[in-house]
Amino acid sequence: MKLIATAAFGIEGLTADELRNLGFDNLVVENGRVTFETDFAGLCRANLWLRTAERILVSVGQFEAYTFDQLFEQTKALPWEEWLPQNACFPVNGKSINSDLFSISDCQAIVKKAIVERLKSVYHIDWFEEDGPQYTIEVGLLKDVATLTIDTSGPGLHKRGYRVAAGPAPIKETLASALLNISYWNWDRVLHDPLCGSGTIPIEAAMISANIAPGLSRKFVSQEWPNIPESVWKAEREQAFSQIIQDREIKIIGTDRSDKAISLARHHAEEAGVEHLIHFQKMDLKDISSKEKYGFIITNPPYGTRMNELEEAEELYVQMGKAFAKLDTWSVYVISSHMNFEKFYGKPANKKRKLFNGRIQCNYYQFFGPPPKRKRPDAI
Repeated sequence: MKLIATAAFGIEGLTADELRNLGFDNLVVENGRVTFETDFAGLCRANLWLRTAERILVSVGQFEAYTFDQLFEQTKALPWEEWLPQNACFPVNGKSINSDLFSISDCQAIVKKAIVERLKSVYHIDWFEEDGPQYTIEVGLLKDVATLTIDTSGPGLHKRGYRVAAGPAPIKETLASALLNISYWNWDRVLHDPLCGSGTIPIEAAMISANIAPGLSRKFVSQEWPNIPESVWKAEREQAFSQIIQDREIKIIGTDRSDKAISLARHHAEEAGVEHLIHFQKMDLKDISSKEKYGFIITNPPYGTRMNELEEAEELYVQMGKAFAKLDTWSVYVISSHMNFEKFYGKPANKKRKLFNGRIQCNYYQFFGPPPKRKRPDAI
């Protein structure tokens, strides 16, 4: 089958790298998506393991459609019965970009009708109760090319299952993983998030360090589909459990000036099963220090997107520049939507990368510290 891993703009390459590491090849990378071919086991594996993808979709068909008649007939010609059982619940969502068929509601209605007509001829019934498993279908039109997909994930893959509540302006788990991936941080180096909020960045780092599949503690809508054997899901979950690394010495720190934030972060770490891998502590930004010679700061500070919060955010950036300057051999990574972040921080970034936090365009500012000095062979 052909699957599509959707991803936020700017991190599709990271998702493609993850897929290659999981053993998938012949990938097609496009804006917001990576397409690949696999079997049922691969569908399960992709949902369980991808850290930066948003959803896994089955691609049922793709064709040009300039008229509603073309959309109807070509949708009806697709083999929907291979996926949808007689009692399937199949709502239809839609989107249209630069296409002649721009009425999303009309496109949804036509696709729904076409699928019903196809299933009528297969199941020989005139009415579908739709009281069975969920198959959310999307008709996506881009430059007059229609892509018909079925969502296998259910809630977005950023919903790992550990974050039961969130502080103000939380970062998505998928984006937090992307920030860690883009940086050169590895589990054998200390990591500190000094504005950790509800703990997402440290928790994602701990899960990466312990090789915990991000989807291991949640359910997926396709688990209820009768055409995917339960034994396949069971085998992939057991394989994922067997790959957890228990004995690494990991140094991950999350600090925040808010008691409430630290309490929430600890609770989320417990839910994720990584509380023993992270040291959370209430600490003001100005008090940051470390005995470690080399380390990483990766953080998501407030952006000041509301006018009354802008000056407060800019003052925070000034404080960050002063506080992090004390750790002059550390590497610092900061995501912010403020276009003048470097001015307030006090120095230009070595590298910037455009990313999106939800719909907010941001820059990922990267300040590189010197590499650790290697020990001479005779000093080991």
